[in-house]
Amino acid sequence: MTKKQKKVLIRIIIAFLLLVVLHFVPVKGWLSLVLYLVPYFVIGYDILKKAFKGILNRQVFDENFLMAVATVGAIILGEYTEGVAVMLFYQIGELFQSYAVGKSRRNISELMDIRPDYANIEKDGKLEKVDPDEVEVGSIIVVKPGEKIPIDGIVEYGTTTLNTAALTGESLPRDAKEGDEVISGCINMTGLIKIKTTKEFGDSTVSKILDLVENSSSKKSRSENFITKFARYYTPAVCYGALALAVLPPIVSLIIGFDPAWNQWIYRALTFLVISCPCALVISIPLSFFAGIGGASKEGVLVKGSNYLEALSEAKYIVFDKTGTLTKGVFEVAGIHDAVIPEDKLLEYAAYAESFSSHPISRSLCKAYGKEIDQTRVSDVNEISGEGVTAVVDGTSVAAGNIKLMKRLGIECKECGNVGTVVHVAVNGSYAGHILISDQLKQHTKQALEELKKLGMKKLVMLTGDAKRVAESVAKEVGVTDVYSELLPADKVSKVEELLEKKPAKEKLVFVGDGINDAPVLSRADIGIAMGALGSDAAIEAADIVLMDDDPLKISKAIHISKKCIRIVYENIYFAIGIKIICLVLGALGIANMWAAIFADVGVMVIAVLNAIRALNAGK
Repeated sequence: MTKKQKKVLIRIIIAFLLLVVLHFVPVKGWLSLVLYLVPYFVIGYDILKKAFKGILNRQVFDENFLMAVATVGAIILGEYTEGVAVMLFYQIGELFQSYAVGKSRRNISELMDIRPDYANIEKDGKLEKVDPDEVEVGSIIVVKPGEKIPIDGIVEYGTTTLNTAALTGESLPRDAKEGDEVISGCINMTGLIKIKTTKEFGDSTVSKILDLVENSSSKKSRSENFITKFARYYTPAVCYGALALAVLPPIVSLIIGFDPAWNQWIYRALTFLVISCPCALVISIPLSFFAGIGGASKEGVLVKGSNYLEALSEAKYIVFDKTGTLTKGVFEVAGIHDAVIPEDKLLEYAAYAESFSSHPISRSLCKAYGKEIDQTRVSDVNEISGEGVTAVVDGTSVAAGNIKLMKRLGIECKECGNVGTVVHVAVNGSYAGHILISDQLKQHTKQALEELKKLGMKKLVMLTGDAKRVAESVAKEVGVTDVYSELLPADKVSKVEELLEKKPAKEKLVFVGDGINDAPVLSRADIGIAMGALGSDAAIEAADIVLMDDDPLKISKAIHISKKCIRIVYENIYFAIGIKIICLVLGALGIANMWAAIFADVGVMVIAVLNAIRALNAGK
């Protein structure tokens, strides 16, 4: 509890004790008024001050104004106990709301407690703690067991296990050894390691994630925008309604010759004002989204704004990139077929031609070759997007790629009957054979797609640059409903745009990619989800939602979290508005008194806030 909250609690206790004492003190008249004003000002002076400032700033209609008018009016009418009680319970509700919001923020701060306080730099044989912002790229930092890795880098010395729970939501530690890339925010669990930094602190993973979470509140959902606009018009409307309730019935009674009963109608109007206070909605709706985003962060799902969380709950179409999303993206050479030159020579030519490419297939060829590659032997490299590579190796022209590349070069090639990615190789303009490369499904891919179907997804679509035969085989195995193969990166954008045009406007399309080369498609979809994005700057920048590990099950978890959060939001909207309408009608008819009004305001707010913070555990 903060100092400010403690002061409010002390004022609440003092006001409550004074109110109880005054209830048993037999005083009347002016003395009674003076005595009741003591607890009233103890508990309500700040509300009266805010209301007065609002009037001076021409921002009259807010909850402070409503409380001030209602309580001052009650005291003027001689209802001293009720006037003080309304202000007392309103402050109790405000304290509770402040504590709940603070608890949510603390929970999120704990979940995202990945900002390092220092970095260890070795100087003259001793470790010196410095601000991470002061560490330059290429510096060697030392991370001892139990410390956070402060900056992204490569392990230069030592082996250890890393706790990535704050980033991925997974408790299983990861091993790290010399040569491995490690990212900031992980906790070093076992051995001392030395890391050569590859980024400045401001560009490191931990900084990007913290910026993402901190800025998420700036992107409001439709529900939040609606409540903001609703309160803007609702509060003045109920003030004028209360004024009409206080004035019109007595005037009508006078005209027709009945007792105007001014006190009775003014009391009803004041009750009407207390009931109408929109605190429950104005506080609980943003708090629900705030808690939902925090709960998602705990599960390793980073949401860039409540608008994306709300949109995800309306998802009906999920489009997947294949490689690295549904499959591991770890390609291995499974065989060499139809070779017209020695197989080891065929693999050597293919590995050298592909050695300048960063594509996973290129890396798999180099790995299968197994020897150090001397890139000075290679010249005239030309990488053709979506097709392959041409190069000159030791003066010999080599082409390695798919069937499109062979057709482009006018080279006849043979089909491969096995399922996998086929790299056709041509040497000096003649077909030399093909290399079969296989990619494995991720462990939870099938289960993840089954869970998405249970969540009501209408279509599960897979886009890939692979051959039709390979793509259809994978799609059948995992249960994808639609598959589009042999696509270039630009074709994926066109296909997503085509799907966007065909679907109903209210239903959202989600694209899920690995974040390496999917930025255009991630941006074009209604919601872009980058998975396995731990340390991927491109993914964090391009996607609306970032899954910090590569488990496909996190997709269904993210949708489940969004649906639960939105359900809580609408529960609060319907509950708060429903109770208030009932109490407003009863108050106008004189059935509900000021105590019922206190429940309609403070009671409803407390219940709504309690319901809202359930979103912190939306991933459970």
